[in-house]
Amino acid sequence: MTTGRTSVEQTTPPQNARTRIMYLESKADGLNGPARIGRVAFFKRGITLYYRGKAFQSLKGSGFKANYFDIETGEEYWISGPRRDGHDRLYATSRIPVEIDADVQEEYWAEIRQHKGKEKR
Repeated sequence: MTTGRTSVEQTTPPQNARTRIMYLESKADGLNGPARIGRVAFFKRGITLYYRGKAFQSLKGSGFKANYFDIETGEEYWISGPRRDGHDRLYATSRIPVEIDADVQEEYWAEIRQHKGKEKR
């Protein structure tokens, strides 16, 4: 679903941006979409998030099952902190696997899921 929203913000984070592992789920094709866990950069209060060359701006509560949109495409996303129990999807019935970026796997399993070794979801 494309909304046609536009913004003049760049798709690269500011140099002094903070980072955090987060859950990102695309809502472009419906309520259950491709999802990833990866390192997101943000500045100030998280109004704009940066991930893999994309910038996401907050919907400020106006989205339906989405809280951010891609400023270039208008596609909506659900972006949140990952859950310790691994049940990050809004709909548990989804069979689409959640991908975990290689650069955060060890930290994700140790710090967020609190497992001693890497595991698959």
